[in-house]
Amino acid sequence: MKIAILSRNSALYSTQRLLEAARVRGFSARVLDPLRCYMRIAPAGFEVHYKGRALTDIAAVIPRIGASITFYGTAVLRQFEMMGAFTPNSSDAILRSRDKLRAHQLLAREGIGLPTTVFGDNPDDTTDLLHMLGPAPHVIKLNEGTQGNGVILAESQTASRSVIEAFRGLYANFLVQEFIAEAEGADLRCFVVGGKVVAAMRRAAKPGEFRSNLHRGGTASAVKLSPQERELAVRAAKVMGLGVAGVDMLRSHRGPLVLEVNSSPGLEGIEAASGVDVAGTMIDYIARKARKPGPVAP
Repeated sequence: MKIAILSRNSALYSTQRLLEAARVRGFSARVLDPLRCYMRIAPAGFEVHYKGRALTDIAAVIPRIGASITFYGTAVLRQFEMMGAFTPNSSDAILRSRDKLRAHQLLAREGIGLPTTVFGDNPDDTTDLLHMLGPAPHVIKLNEGTQGNGVILAESQTASRSVIEAFRGLYANFLVQEFIAEAEGADLRCFVVGGKVVAAMRRAAKPGEFRSNLHRGGTASAVKLSPQERELAVRAAKVMGLGVAGVDMLRSHRGPLVLEVNSSPGLEGIEAASGVDVAGTMIDYIARKARKPGPVAP
């Protein structure tokens, strides 16, 4: 079975681990830079070429598509889908999860707990928008930010208005959310594969920081999830249509709250903290699904 891993950097830990796990299991695996893939689209058939050669007989594609190339990367993934390749995360599911506003709307519709979120465009509505949310502190985040980039904690109403005005001046799309103080700068990353939580970790922000992302100096440790937390992570991944997902949530006084559903979660932190062979679990799941005839679903 041929497996393609769409990644711009073959040296990344996650990419290397997936490559190794596939080859250990006897599969033919290759890393493809999605920006070097180019396509022919015609009623007679679909083609993908890579560095001058046609890519054929690809049974499964693992997307490791960065946010900066979402448009082109998902177009390449969609082409492989049209050619019959299985992917744990479809192009449409990735697009759903990358749009924070859309993701929050879909999750809320299904009754999944979230921090209260508001969204608006006109400056004349800012006062009422913040009134809908409630008193500060507020978390203001860019709609398509990643790894904690574009996320700001505003500790007063005045600060919130200033940040909102600044983002609007940049013509940026953003969300404003309630700040969950009782989480104390920590969140949970639940790694979901094939409808099961296979690993989890607790991430804690460094002193003076409220964002717990490991890229921002946060620390990770193993954690035991409650049945409610496990169920919520699985439901959130299912709503997004993702077979593989990193579901981030906070522990609050009213129960677990989903922050984000990541369609391309990193493996290094979760494997180190949990001791679980997450890459191998992903490959086993993908192999099972890719071998089944007919349409497959996450």
